[in-house]
Amino acid sequence: MSAQQAATMTGDAAPLMEVRDLRKTYALPRGQTLKAVDGISLSVMPGEVLGLVGESGCGKSTLGRCLLRLMDVTSGQILFEGRDITTLGERALRPLRTRMQMVFQDSYASLNPRRRIGDLLAEPLRVHPDADGRRRPAAAITARLHELMELVSLPRAALNRYAHEFSGGQRQRINIARALALSPRLVVADEPVSALDVSVQAQIVNLFMDLQARLGLTYVFVAHDLAVVRQISTRVAVMYLGAVVELGATDSVLHHPAHPYSAALTAAVPRPVVGGMRAVPLGGDIPSPIARPAGCRFHTRCPHVQERCRAEEPVLRPVRPGHEVACHFPLPGA
Repeated sequence: MSAQQAATMTGDAAPLMEVRDLRKTYALPRGQTLKAVDGISLSVMPGEVLGLVGESGCGKSTLGRCLLRLMDVTSGQILFEGRDITTLGERALRPLRTRMQMVFQDSYASLNPRRRIGDLLAEPLRVHPDADGRRRPAAAITARLHELMELVSLPRAALNRYAHEFSGGQRQRINIARALALSPRLVVADEPVSALDVSVQAQIVNLFMDLQARLGLTYVFVAHDLAVVRQISTRVAVMYLGAVVELGATDSVLHHPAHPYSAALTAAVPRPVVGGMRAVPLGGDIPSPIARPAGCRFHTRCPHVQERCRAEEPVLRPVRPGHEVACHFPLPGA
């Protein structure tokens, strides 16, 4: 563990980003409300990788977009570098865009098919001034484009080609290069490898890790593949129905889960057995986020449910240093 990571784990550094009781709701017909993000509070420390995991529809991607103010939030607070950005307008947010960027899941839809890659990567360099507030000269932009190609291990000739001329993994490298163009501090990666072949996934994850080590980046890494999360994350936040139900160091959460939902997710990871792979299915159906169950939001699927679970919603509380769980009856040994 690096000194920076040690500071992250012991709380000796100030958060790069902090969210407090964050909520994002959508008004639906007939007076119904969908709670996509439902009262989340957490921090992202400098130099760490916070993995957001959970089943599809749990609110991971919505939370990631809210963090970067790509969508407005309903209530709560977002602090970036100590500054409240919750209600900033687009003009006030524009200078901050240089320090926080996103890599999206769909590598092809993220790139304009009518423009060459060089033009796409140069656009943020032309739109945003340099550190001295001046427009970048053409030579400086060209030099930066060459640096970006080297960072993501693509040839300079790729700058003259179009998105359809690349494989999925190459396109994701281009999206990563674009996210890094302005040297951000924070990168939110929204399922960046889920649409790629397994062998390509490993290459892109290794690229993320290499870039973090070289550039001192901080990531919020959204994923549903626990193997990917285990490889890249410093800490893990497990989400269920719009809320964080477990939060802690990656090894602690994935090897010693305290919440029954986290335990079910780890048990569902396919394991090699004689004759093939076996996965333990997670039982039950996810309740509708429009009509969330009273009490613990997981109690309808929990094998350890008790009466208190049906009546009282648990809050995050420590089960060991740096490890919190929202469960009335944490699993033994957690």
